[in-house]
Amino acid sequence: MTPSRPIDPPIDPSTDLPGDAGGGEADPLRSLAQVRDQYRQLLQRLEANEREFRRLGRSVWRVQEDERRRLARELHDGIGQNLTALKHRLAQLGDGLTPAQRERLEAAIGLCADTLEDTRELSRLLRPPILDDLGLEPALRWLARSQSEAGAIEVALEIGELPVLDGDLQTLVFRVAQEAINNVLKHAGARQVLVRLIARGGLLQLQVADDGRGYDPRSASCSDGSGLAGMRERLRLYDGRLEIHSAPGEGTRLRAVLPLPAVAEGA
Repeated sequence: MTPSRPIDPPIDPSTDLPGDAGGGEADPLRSLAQVRDQYRQLLQRLEANEREFRRLGRSVWRVQEDERRRLARELHDGIGQNLTALKHRLAQLGDGLTPAQRERLEAAIGLCADTLEDTRELSRLLRPPILDDLGLEPALRWLARSQSEAGAIEVALEIGELPVLDGDLQTLVFRVAQEAINNVLKHAGARQVLVRLIARGGLLQLQVADDGRGYDPRSASCSDGSGLAGMRERLRLYDGRLEIHSAPGEGTRLRAVLPLPAVAEGA
């Protein structure tokens, strides 16, 4: 018996999806697989871009620190030494002067001494030599001692046993601690500050807690005046994070958390 119309050929699993040249019904499973594949490729590109962004960000930050180091040495070894020589030469002009001339000379020597001290302090703030010469722990002890001796606040320091840290990580932790203490001096109205640095559970944790007036962290996050945004960005370049716990009248506790290198590579 002859059929009234041609029989449809069997369905080939490799037939194109609807909308393609082959036409026909959509294959939901195959469409979902394609969407998943596109999503995975997009996610891989985003992750690659993020890694490249962090690599470039770390490079820029290293260049900035190298420039700070160069300027600090130029101030200390160049301008600082010239001011020291000028002060000594002025001191040698004292013989044979009238009282009025001697008074003006002593004023000039005093001005030279003040400028020399300001130059040395600026050099230390730009890049303390102790950080490059002796490492993070002595640099943090110098930072705490110098701020306490200035008389504005009392800075206590607790440092646990630390693993060997590379230069970038040491500089990052020092800069975060320095910025946090500066924020306390400028904004907190605190009398005491505790700086604690520990390594635990594969993480490096820096805490800076004060007994100041405190504030609403949500309002501070809308402003970059306190330097918090800069700290967050620098920590993010090294897969770290910044946490702020504060409330009006209850002081502030800042915590910077960074993965230690061995853990970061194995993650």
